[in-house]
Amino acid sequence: MTRPEALFPLFTELETLPGVGPKAAQAFETMGITRPKDLLYLLPYSGIDRTRRASVRDVVPPTTLTVEVEVGAHMPPRLKGKPYRVMVRDARLEFMLVFFHARADFLQKLLPTGQRRLISGKVELFDGIAQMVHPDHVLRPEEASELPSFEPVYPLTAALTQRVVAKAVAGALTRVPALAEWIDPNLKAREGWPDWAAALKMAHAPDSLAALAFTHPTRVRLAYDELFAHQVTLALARAQIRRGKGVVTMGDGTLRVKVLKSLPYSATVAQTRAVAEIAADMAQPLRMNRLLQGDVGSGKTLVAFQALLIAVEAGGQGVMMAPTEILARQHFEGLAPLARAAGVRLELLTGRDRGADRAMKLEDLAMGRIPLLVGTHAVFQKDVAFQDLRLAVVDEQHRFGVAQRMELGAKGEAVDVLVMTATPIPRSLALATHGDMDVSVLDEKPAGRKPIRTAMVSDERLDEVVEHLRKAVTEGRQAYWVCPLVEESEVVDYASAEQRFQHLRAALGDRVGLVHGQMPPADKDAAMARFVAGETSVLVATTVIEVGVNVPNATIMVIERAETFGLAQLHQLRGRVGRGEAASTCLLLYQAPLNETGSRRLTTIRDTEDGFRIAEEDLAMRGAGDLIGTAQSGLPRFRVADMERQASLMAVAQSDARKLLVDDPGLTSPRGLAVRALLWLLDQDRAIRLIGVG
Repeated sequence: MTRPEALFPLFTELETLPGVGPKAAQAFETMGITRPKDLLYLLPYSGIDRTRRASVRDVVPPTTLTVEVEVGAHMPPRLKGKPYRVMVRDARLEFMLVFFHARADFLQKLLPTGQRRLISGKVELFDGIAQMVHPDHVLRPEEASELPSFEPVYPLTAALTQRVVAKAVAGALTRVPALAEWIDPNLKAREGWPDWAAALKMAHAPDSLAALAFTHPTRVRLAYDELFAHQVTLALARAQIRRGKGVVTMGDGTLRVKVLKSLPYSATVAQTRAVAEIAADMAQPLRMNRLLQGDVGSGKTLVAFQALLIAVEAGGQGVMMAPTEILARQHFEGLAPLARAAGVRLELLTGRDRGADRAMKLEDLAMGRIPLLVGTHAVFQKDVAFQDLRLAVVDEQHRFGVAQRMELGAKGEAVDVLVMTATPIPRSLALATHGDMDVSVLDEKPAGRKPIRTAMVSDERLDEVVEHLRKAVTEGRQAYWVCPLVEESEVVDYASAEQRFQHLRAALGDRVGLVHGQMPPADKDAAMARFVAGETSVLVATTVIEVGVNVPNATIMVIERAETFGLAQLHQLRGRVGRGEAASTCLLLYQAPLNETGSRRLTTIRDTEDGFRIAEEDLAMRGAGDLIGTAQSGLPRFRVADMERQASLMAVAQSDARKLLVDDPGLTSPRGLAVRALLWLLDQDRAIRLIGVG
């Protein structure tokens, strides 16, 4: 797909713009601006009121003043390093302009005595006398119209000035072509949005602070363009994946019934609904690409296992992949009883499998003798072949971007993909990062999961906590004690895991175990195994236990320096208890006094167990990039749109994009061609390649 000719002037070098030399171009590049079109989306974040006044007397210093003056006497400094002063007089009052390190000849030319000038800058009182240090603008009366009454303020880097940016932006705006409208006309009319070119011009010429708000129609229009372009890209990726011929996979339900009958509880409504959605997708001749989103303890594993059984009932194979070996092993152990109930062979394949053992597993897989496999990314290796792989379940989504999802699909002829995540994702983020997927949500806890009592305790009461723990251990209960850091650091007085381990061991005897990130994997596994087997009662750990571990007898979770953890992390850690019959407690140990953020975080965790509410709060407090770690999140970087505050706009963009591609899959209609121009403008290269492919 070739770039529309109308856009050529916006894709030239920055140095073709007025006032941009090699040095400025380099400075712009550090801001991610390399073409004139990028400048169009560098919007002002603030503004300065430059309304003209008759006199200094009309304002209350310190403030910005714009006034016409008659230039009076120049007073060069008598001593080196002292300021240069120029007396000026407005309609009612005389005051002083002050310059440091200025050249006399330059100032004589800028401010000739006896002439009139329009000056604008910050006026302050100094010893009761009004003065303006280094005015921002000095203009001849006939140039006055060049100064807007409200001057936009742009984000800068060290080597750029407001003047250079404003001049370059003005240059870029002169190149804005007339483009056909890509927004759905009914939507545009309903929202009262301006045309694209008009919106850009207005955004760069705000007339008040209100015009800079993200809720202003010009800003909303430009934000929608970004969200829509992003969603078109995801919708194209989704169409591409679905276009891959799928295999119709329909089970008869016999194996699933066996599993459900073997359980001591019945599935929740949400679990049943999710399985039905997955089964319906698998029965389609299109490839499934679905996200299974559930909170800690919402029973995702059962849903995923039933999906895998659909593949087996239909005569195919299923695989479940986890990011780490310890997690793969846990999935394997968790699924084993279910597989026994169904009477289906389940095997584990990790990087540890070597030699004859591995060769035998690979042969059995290729011959179809292993219907269900659990593994790490090792199942991706070239020599791993399935006889008839129908479904791949991927655990822990955020380590897996859109590109890897596409790769995974290439492993089988037309493998259906189900991605599980235990991190509740707020709706806006789910749309941004998983807009190419369909989503099933588990929004209720299985029956019998007791609520976890959560309390905030200042670390001054540490001894009481240890005493409470001693009692619990005597009664045969188990506890986790999570520490923030491993090594003692001089800077932060964190209790290191080692130190806390020694302290608790002295208090509670040898029933205390330790596991942290610096330990060799084998030692870590052994320490975990002892805790699971009940040989140790208290496990002192760093956050390595955040994901996955399942010990039903553990009913106490102590999180030390809880205020240093993120909300999602605290929620995940708390989810490690409350898995058995007994009532569970989570103690948030904090160091007083708490700052506002710490306090807001801990009270949120104390007051709710709803992971989705916690995630929304986390997003509000930290922002999207932090929430999923921008580097590996595949999160789009928007210049105008604000994902946290414009979630509903993202939802509109998604349904609009999907509908457009149903009506016009090749983007060949007049609106489709307009959308192609938008994709070029906003660097949606992947979308452009996908259209090229399709």
